[in-house]
Amino acid sequence: MFLTILKSKIHRVRVTQANLDYIGSITIDEDLMDAARIVSGEKVSVVDNTNGARLETYVIPGKRGSGVICMNGAAAHLIHEGDVVIIMAYALMTPDEVKDFRPAVIFPENNRL
Repeated sequence: MFLTILKSKIHRVRVTQANLDYIGSITIDEDLMDAARIVSGEKVSVVDNTNGARLETYVIPGKRGSGVICMNGAAAHLIHEGDVVIIMAYALMTPDEVKDFRPAVIFPENNRL
């Protein structure tokens, strides 16, 4: 049996851009990705604390140290520049793996570490 467990969380960052004319995804500052142990192309859930929207997409690395959080493509209809979001990634684990696992949870200030 496998359990779906929170692996990574970027808690309460502000969306800096929304780009409808892109093929899709979320762009995240690579420093934030590294700190939260999120990799390029990884599937993430995005929860909008501002309007309640929730969606799943994949991650594209953004410029290090920029603080960029950009909603791309159709997601930009739901989550807008200035909104506060939580970004989460999950992993499948066995019950034994879960016992010693601790997720990477970060609390950036002004979208930076």
